[in-house]
Amino acid sequence: MPAPAAAPVAPAYAPPVPSPYAGFWLRLVGYIIDEAVLVLGVGILTLIAVALIGVGTLRTTFEGLDKSEDQFPPELALMIGTFFLAACLMAWLYYAWMESSSNQGTLGKMALGLIVTDLQGRRISFARATGRFFSRFITSMIPLGIGYILAGITGKKQALHDIIASCLVLRKS
Repeated sequence: MPAPAAAPVAPAYAPPVPSPYAGFWLRLVGYIIDEAVLVLGVGILTLIAVALIGVGTLRTTFEGLDKSEDQFPPELALMIGTFFLAACLMAWLYYAWMESSSNQGTLGKMALGLIVTDLQGRRISFARATGRFFSRFITSMIPLGIGYILAGITGKKQALHDIIASCLVLRKS
């Protein structure tokens, strides 16, 4: 009669397999890095704008605000609007271009070893990266940051804008 087979022995410690998906906190750190990069870029843009417009023109425009006029100077409104538009354009191009590039991520994501992909793990197009960027406005409108918190609780660690754009943020292997 054959001897009974011994039961396989489980190892005392099996290290957990890391998730390929980037979770909420890792993505938050990447976002903070990206916003620091954009603030630096907007600061440089501001210095260039001041150099082109001239400090004297800006001083004159802002001094006009001290007067008791009820009207907001149209020159100042145009400057602020143009600056805001340029900053938004810069942010859109930064995120969409970097995430659709061969790097597949912004500087913040690259620093943390993260990439943005479609649902099959492929590089995303500039159009999809643009959709992902602008869908972040929808994510931001949800109270209490719930649209972003989804990245910590969904199975594929997707925030709302990732779900809308059919994207994933993965750890680079």
